[in-house]
Amino acid sequence: MDALREHILNLLSGKGAHIDFDQAVADFPTEFYGKRVASAPHNAWQLLEHLRIAQWDILEFSRDPKHVSPQWPDGYWPETEEPPTADAWEKSVRQYKSDLDSMRKLISDPARDLLARIPHGDGQTLLREALVLADHNAYHLGQLVFLRKLLES
Repeated sequence: MDALREHILNLLSGKGAHIDFDQAVADFPTEFYGKRVASAPHNAWQLLEHLRIAQWDILEFSRDPKHVSPQWPDGYWPETEEPPTADAWEKSVRQYKSDLDSMRKLISDPARDLLARIPHGDGQTLLREALVLADHNAYHLGQLVFLRKLLES
């Protein structure tokens, strides 16, 4: 099980075939945060906040039986098309990193059975939640990187 935990931790960190979060947001130009590309459904701010909100929801579901998920789908996207304050982008980045670290701690904990059903769920396991999180993050980080390339061209 230790090897499985290590594989999941690497996947959550973006190691291997996917870009990691720090690389995706490093020196992201502030003028691009709310800028739209006609062919893209979301801008950078919307993607960042969606990543943060969805990750937070998966984390909290995984550890808190009283957690209530946001309303689907609107609750998983920001209310504004641009960061509402000057420090909102950095705050979102810090929260994303903190929540990812918390999920990594859940996975690292040998007292947690990765294959046991989450008691307040309907069949989910910690392994499933970690894989969903890694997959979701990889998908949207790829969108963020591609969007940046379009905006810089």
